[in-house]
Amino acid sequence: MSLNKHKNVIKKNRYSKMIYPLLLLLIPLLGMLITDEFNWSIFDFVLMGVMLLLLGIGITFISNQKKNIKTKTIYIGLIISMFLIIWAELAVGIFGTPFAGS
Repeated sequence: MSLNKHKNVIKKNRYSKMIYPLLLLLIPLLGMLITDEFNWSIFDFVLMGVMLLLLGIGITFISNQKKNIKTKTIYIGLIISMFLIIWAELAVGIFGTPFAGS
């Protein structure tokens, strides 16, 4: 394999890792097919898809930019914490903001 092809394969794998979190959307989709407990609209899927895509991009960006494992762990932990806080607010409204969920 030539060096140029090898770089393209690495680049493809790097970008495909950003999309893996979108596979988590299969959980509520399957839940909606099995039971009535899941009640997601198209907007819910789009919003969660964007959030998961941004989470994947953020983690990939930090992984590629930071060399120190301690710094990398802290930044990725902060990104995941921000994601979970926003997700909880959208789902149940723990802070009572105007865009809170049910």
